[in-house]
Amino acid sequence: MWLLDVRAVLDRDDIRKAQRKTKALQQFDAETAKYAILSHRWGTEIDYDDMNRFMTMDEKDGVEISECDGYQKIIRSCEQAQEDGYCWMWIDTCCIDKRSSAELSEAINSMYRWYHNAQRCYVYLSDVEQSVFPAEQDFGRFVTSNGWPEWFSRGWTLQELIAPKEVTFFNKGWVSLGTKRDLTSTLEIITRIPHEVFRDEEVLRGSDPSKRPSVAQIMSWAADRETTRVEDRAYSLLGLFGVNMPMLYGEGSKAFERLQLEIIRVSSDHSIFAWNTKGQFQEYGTILADDPSCFRGCHDIVKVTPEEFSKRLRKQLNENQLDADTQCGKCISLCNSTGMDSPRLLRFDVTNLGIHVSLPVLSLGDNDSPRLRTILPCCDRFGNLITIDLDSRGLSSCYRSLHAGHDEYHACPEFRSLYLACFRNSKQSGYRLRLDDRGTCQFGFTRCGTFPRKIANDEVVLSSQGNTFIVVVYASNAFISRFAVGLGYHLGQLWARVFCDDCAASQEARVPWAGFAKQAYDIMWNAPIHTFCRIPDTTEDVHLPRSIYDVRIVCGSGAGSDTDLKIDIERCPGCCGGPRKYVVGTFSIYTFQSNYPCNHSWQPNHGPCGNREEAVQGCWSWMGDR
Repeated sequence: MWLLDVRAVLDRDDIRKAQRKTKALQQFDAETAKYAILSHRWGTEIDYDDMNRFMTMDEKDGVEISECDGYQKIIRSCEQAQEDGYCWMWIDTCCIDKRSSAELSEAINSMYRWYHNAQRCYVYLSDVEQSVFPAEQDFGRFVTSNGWPEWFSRGWTLQELIAPKEVTFFNKGWVSLGTKRDLTSTLEIITRIPHEVFRDEEVLRGSDPSKRPSVAQIMSWAADRETTRVEDRAYSLLGLFGVNMPMLYGEGSKAFERLQLEIIRVSSDHSIFAWNTKGQFQEYGTILADDPSCFRGCHDIVKVTPEEFSKRLRKQLNENQLDADTQCGKCISLCNSTGMDSPRLLRFDVTNLGIHVSLPVLSLGDNDSPRLRTILPCCDRFGNLITIDLDSRGLSSCYRSLHAGHDEYHACPEFRSLYLACFRNSKQSGYRLRLDDRGTCQFGFTRCGTFPRKIANDEVVLSSQGNTFIVVVYASNAFISRFAVGLGYHLGQLWARVFCDDCAASQEARVPWAGFAKQAYDIMWNAPIHTFCRIPDTTEDVHLPRSIYDVRIVCGSGAGSDTDLKIDIERCPGCCGGPRKYVVGTFSIYTFQSNYPCNHSWQPNHGPCGNREEAVQGCWSWMGDR
């Protein structure tokens, strides 16, 4: 690895000590070198070539580089390292020769180890100006990063937070904000990473499986993080799972598929199949997830040992009045850790037919459309075993279908050998939406932005391979009102839903639009698909609280896969006698039912009375098909 000579860099910055022939970078063995390391959010940076050239430039030629923000970051890092007694410094922007693909691949595969071996890591939070570490979400200061410093929203910084033993946080002015050890409780709130991992990252690969986080848990830590290159969503996780693979920039989302296969080759953790357990927006087929966002909400999924799996399965069967010991004795014995077939449960084989596994399954459907409900040896926070549904399509290959979660058992499972499809169809399908929201301006509403990604030229692209769900937020200061339109692509169809904000009546008390966008995104993501309106088949109407207006979504198909989506504000077609009083003719009534403490689901009830609003934790939503 290349390391910066701290003294040479600082002497070059001091004109009185400058020696223009001094080398700034030298190579070392990463296992024996003692060095400090920097973790930061990239901006205008100095690369490997710039750093080498700068050391030989005279003062006049080096002005442009010396005034760059990236160079000032290098200087301040080296000053801190020198103050802490370190002679060598590693910074990813200038210590990797990215012109060499071999060196870049080596660096990416070694990155976790380099951060782990560093004596100290400096985390530079360029968007924090206060002299104390943020203790609470602040959407006013950190609008685009979920109310926390942007560093916590980036993909690469996940391993840079976990791997080093000693981490110190600095604000924009390089004032110390505290250490990882001191801030563990706050870091756990921000990242949902258990405090045990912060105190000793060795638990990720420890010998005690009961303390080791599941694959689904680790993936969930990266679910809402972003990277500039789509491939880096996978490459940035290599060290966390202790695997290596070659870098192939240009392969797109296939990088995450390769990562999962590498994990499967070295692991017996079935939670890697437990993504998207509530059946949200996804184009199913392969057993592998599209990207880490599929594991959103999986932070509480834990794997269980074969012995524990056998006990939990027996318990759930008995709770469903099925005699596990007599009717299901064969299945239970095969799952038992002391049974001769326990290795079958723990063994994964990647073959040309798919991933070969052996699991307890329940038969669903009929002979014409055979389906299997597969029970995985992992459970949620309530202790329920996770199940996923599979469709059988010849050659014994099984493709993942809609259902995932946990259920009552109406029959005894059978222990079977399965081939799970793991190779995605390279053909991508989806929609290109053209937004027409000019009508909202007539009533004082403006488009605030979109979450979790930006759009350009009023176009929203939703595809079968990633980018399956997006939220568009509108607000009006005149009405102190705002709403979010959720748009998703699911099983070849386009779906929409409107979510209204009624959390606070005053402008001052409301969180900024980005916070509301994240809230709306989470609630709609956790809602079943039947609560959404399928477009362009239907029209979505939702009443705005404290007003006499409706939000209306009207869709029309354009050429090919293009669709025009009109978002409009209209006067209520019924009688509005005041806030939350809304009467119309005969439509479907949607009432709220909560099946999980933190999730939101809707179920339709048909009746002649009309539509009505329902409150969900201070938020009101109303919908009806026309």
